[in-house]
Amino acid sequence: MSKVIKQMEMDSLKKTFQGVRDVVVLSIQGLGSTTDNAFRTTLRKKNVRVKIVKNSLTRRVFSELGLGVPDDSPYWIGPTAMAWGANSVAELSRAIDAELKAPKTAPLYKDKIKIKGGIAEGQPIGFEQALTMPTREEAIAGIVAMILGPGSAIAGCLTGPAAQVASQIKTISEKEPAAEAAPAAG
Repeated sequence: MSKVIKQMEMDSLKKTFQGVRDVVVLSIQGLGSTTDNAFRTTLRKKNVRVKIVKNSLTRRVFSELGLGVPDDSPYWIGPTAMAWGANSVAELSRAIDAELKAPKTAPLYKDKIKIKGGIAEGQPIGFEQALTMPTREEAIAGIVAMILGPGSAIAGCLTGPAAQVASQIKTISEKEPAAEAAPAAG
């Protein structure tokens, strides 16, 4: 491959992966064209794109883009495909995992598609860890729950004594008219 062609391919990779921070790295080998098309089509419906890449060029581009995958990483061994899209690495990983484990398609992909790992916010992580990470919505819900829990406890602490004082004032105000009526009668 000439230098001009390599540079054009690197420019294309830069344009494709510009702004991408979450990726799942796959190895696709021996997959028929029909099965490959079905795999990509299913993932595309979930907003996931898949691209076969040349390791040496992608390594350079990722280094320039700040994706911290070391040159000696196992991600760069053998054929490599990058999957990206969705809203988070968790959604991306779950979409790929669901497709690979779907009862209809799992036998078609067995030993042909292997997951090398993931990249979350530019740092390599294991695929199992990517599966267990919360999605953006799940993380926001967790934060809201953490805020509301203590907030409701504080509200309870503030309203509890005030309610007791109000109850005591009400009791006293109900007793006073009866107390004043008794001396006037005597």
